[in-house]
Amino acid sequence: MTDTTSASTTGGSAGGATGPGRAANAARTAVVWNALEGLLARLGAGTDPLHIVDVGGGTGGAAVPLAELGHRVTVVEPSPDSLAAMERRAAEQGVTVRGVQGETGDLASLFPAGSADLVLLHNVLEYVDVPDSALRDVAGLIRSGGAVSVLAANTVAGALHRALSGHIPEAARLLSDPEGRWGDKDPMPRRFTRHQLLEVVAEAGLTVESVRGVRVFADLLPGHAWEGDVHAGQHLVELEKAAAEHPELVGIATQLHVVAHRP
Repeated sequence: MTDTTSASTTGGSAGGATGPGRAANAARTAVVWNALEGLLARLGAGTDPLHIVDVGGGTGGAAVPLAELGHRVTVVEPSPDSLAAMERRAAEQGVTVRGVQGETGDLASLFPAGSADLVLLHNVLEYVDVPDSALRDVAGLIRSGGAVSVLAANTVAGALHRALSGHIPEAARLLSDPEGRWGDKDPMPRRFTRHQLLEVVAEAGLTVESVRGVRVFADLLPGHAWEGDVHAGQHLVELEKAAAEHPELVGIATQLHVVAHRP
């Protein structure tokens, strides 16, 4: 799966993001990391290491920075190549991250029920066969009072992006398709509206704490927006932070970020 948080989430590289690709990445990671920072402080009271499971954690873009903060982190990932890359990344940073090959359906056999303080499920629900079942598997892993961070592609943003690129019929089809796809050649297996994603979370027995928009503006800005402004990347990060919780703007974000807890 795609990494969604990296060492740059601490803010060290955001000011240096001068191109649209780097700036968009910095904006994305900053918004997600801001949410995670508050969540980590609440779950661990700011001092205790947490047991964190990153499901579909790829090459450790989120797991390694969390381990650097002193938490006990496990990545569950189906790709052995990604796990090997994650282990190399962790070693380079001088931390240990446990890697386990598996998918959401394997969680019950890999961990005791209710053993995780926090589970990351970033860019996973788009690819699993049954999102409801996958999130229920995740919920069973979370302790009472623990939390899950879910990041998923947004249907409305998908339609907006197709329309702006001139693919009007595909944009219309995407909005009416229950899976949020614009056609058979759509590389994304599934997208979610905010309502659909919150429904999946609720059906898993989880209580939503917050819904944020990730990359509200970053994927819409034209290339010339970066010309002549060395601070454009940092300006975009600040704009994305402000837009992330704006009720009217969340709905057009490329990704939806939901934080929910297990009662």
